[in-house]
Amino acid sequence: MNIALFGTSADPPSVGHRAVVRWLAARFDRVAVWASDNPFKPDRTPLERRMEMLRLMVETLRSGRDGAPCHNVECCPELSHMRSIVSVQRAREHWPEARFSFAVGSDLVPQLPNWYRAADLLHAADLVAIPRPGYPLDPEAIATLRQWGTVTIADVEGPAISSSAYRATRNTDAIPEPVAAYIAEQNLYGTSRERAAQRAPDP
Repeated sequence: MNIALFGTSADPPSVGHRAVVRWLAARFDRVAVWASDNPFKPDRTPLERRMEMLRLMVETLRSGRDGAPCHNVECCPELSHMRSIVSVQRAREHWPEARFSFAVGSDLVPQLPNWYRAADLLHAADLVAIPRPGYPLDPEAIATLRQWGTVTIADVEGPAISSSAYRATRNTDAIPEPVAAYIAEQNLYGTSRERAAQRAPDP
C-alpha cells in the first residue's frame, strides 16, 4: 500500500490545501493528513482548533460535497508532531507494510535540509514536493535532498492562495465553506488584541 503523508500548519486550511489533498488522493492508495506545529512558523492558532478545521475540510472531501468524493483521505491527529520524522515513525507503527511518501509545499523545500534528522526522514519516506505559486523550487535544496532519498516533483501547482493571505484579507473564497463557518462560530483570526485574548490562559 502506498500512503501519502501530509502534515500542514493548516492555519487555516485553504482551498490550496484542499487541491493538494485531492491531487494526492488520485495517486495514492491512502492519504493521511494532520495539523502540525512547524517550529519555523511562530504565532499559530492552537493546534486543536487547526486540527478541527482540517477535519472539517477532510470530511467535505470524503463526502464529495465539493466534487468527486475522496474516500481514501483521512485525518490522523495521532501522527501530529513538531518533528516530521516522528510523524513518519508513528505512521510506520500504524501501517508497518506500507510505502510512504511525505508531501511538502515548495515553500518548505529550502528549510527541509535543516529539519531535525532530515536525512533519516528521506530514508524513511519518499519526498513529494508540491510546487506553489511564488515559491520556485530551490535546485540546491533538491540536490541535497536527493542525496538522501527519492524526491519527486508533483505535476501540479496549487492555486495562488495561502493561509497567510486569508489571515491578512479574511477573504472567505480562500477557504472551504465548512472551515469558514467554524472560524465565524469560534471567532478566530480577529484583531491582534482579540487573538491575544483568545490565547490568554484562564485567570
